Amino acid sequence: MSFSLYGIRQINNNKSSGDFFLGGKNLPWPVAMLSIVATETSVLTFISLPGLAYRGEWFFLQLAFGYIIGRVLVSIFLLPAYFKDGIISIYEVIGDRFGLFFQKIASLIFLVTRVLADGVRFLATAVVVQVITGWSIELAVLVIGVITLLYTLSGGLRTVMWIDSIQFILYLFGGLISIFVALSYLDFNFSSIIRDLSNSHKMKIFNFEGNLLYDPYYFFSAVFGGIFLSFSSHGIDHMMVQRVLSTQNLASARKSMIASGVFVFIQFAVFLFAGSLIFLISGDLDIQKDREFTYFIVNYMPVGVRGILLAGVLSAAMSTLSSSINSLASSTVTDWFKKRSDITFSRLVSLVWGIVLISIALLFDEGDSAIIIVGLQIASFTYGALLGLFLLSKFQHEFLPISLIFGLILSVATVFILQQNEFAWTTFIFISVSANLLTTISIDKIFRLIYKSNF
Repeated sequence: MSFSLYGIRQINNNKSSGDFFLGGKNLPWPVAMLSIVATETSVLTFISLPGLAYRGEWFFLQLAFGYIIGRVLVSIFLLPAYFKDGIISIYEVIGDRFGLFFQKIASLIFLVTRVLADGVRFLATAVVVQVITGWSIELAVLVIGVITLLYTLSGGLRTVMWIDSIQFILYLFGGLISIFVALSYLDFNFSSIIRDLSNSHKMKIFNFEGNLLYDPYYFFSAVFGGIFLSFSSHGIDHMMVQRVLSTQNLASARKSMIASGVFVFIQFAVFLFAGSLIFLISGDLDIQKDREFTYFIVNYMPVGVRGILLAGVLSAAMSTLSSSINSLASSTVTDWFKKRSDITFSRLVSLVWGIVLISIALLFDEGDSAIIIVGLQIASFTYGALLGLFLLSKFQHEFLPISLIFGLILSVATVFILQQNEFAWTTFIFISVSANLLTTISIDKIFRLIYKSNF
């Protein structure tokens, strides 16, 4: 509730949609960095990473190496364009290059991606809160949603990002507390712990045995996939880029972007280590997948400490939800309503998107596995299409609209084909981007040849 009060106090600091969506463009880069990490951290990270370490090794950490490289590439190739013209929505870059129609197409892809992905992440949070507190899922959704809406609508992006930073620290502290409690059950015998984990192959980071196309945790698949995932998620997803646009200049934006990759690496290591310790404590008990960490919280955490972990879960949920609401509204107002600058309209659009996200979490339950899978994987289906558009905007060639449309359609279709043939999900974005570029360029040449032959 204190977050909501803080947001309400900031209500008069926003005079226009630019203030509401970019925080006055004077936020410190460390705040932007922490906000990026908090925004990309959902409760799925909180529960899934310990589960991965519990059931296997630390191979997931290989992706984090790719994440850092991907953010360096974003800082070099994409951020300069976003700071050049004082834009609010990054899809204005597409509009300037290919016209308003394709700006709206890019925005629509983003809106669908975010509302599905974050709606079901919100649902996943409610499930965890239900396990820990005994609340109903509906109550958990409403409590989290209403509190988040209050400070998001009042304070705008500035409030969202400052609160994100506090919430991430709280979330990471919860992970460190869980490690401390787990170590206490193991008598803090570090040499024995490391030896047991090593003998059980629980701390292996690098995997050089596998297949590039079919094994997502084969070293080259993981690192290469991490590069493209981070390059797309932090380069062409407005929710992430919006954070760095709120900083004073390009140099600050680059610092926050690259440093966020390092913090994500640390975060992954903390929760993977927690999962490994839970494995030692439980004696390799057969626990339902993705319930390993909640099992540890419920059965091993002291009651008072459970409150800290619950605060961590709620922090992860609210930071993602608040960022999603503000970025959805930012893209909607800028890309669809021609930058209407009145603050009331911006808040109204934010309220609508907040209600949509809450409704998704209320309408579907955890048994709706199909919608959850779609929500969590939707980015893999759309990032290739979006990244392809941004890369094509760098070409000097003037592409025909029909060729761009063909490229977008085939890019999405390619991911469906890859998934049906059980390709590693880490290959999806690279292959779909390649399909987008090749299709657009080829179709463009074909249509131009037909046009020349007829005239």
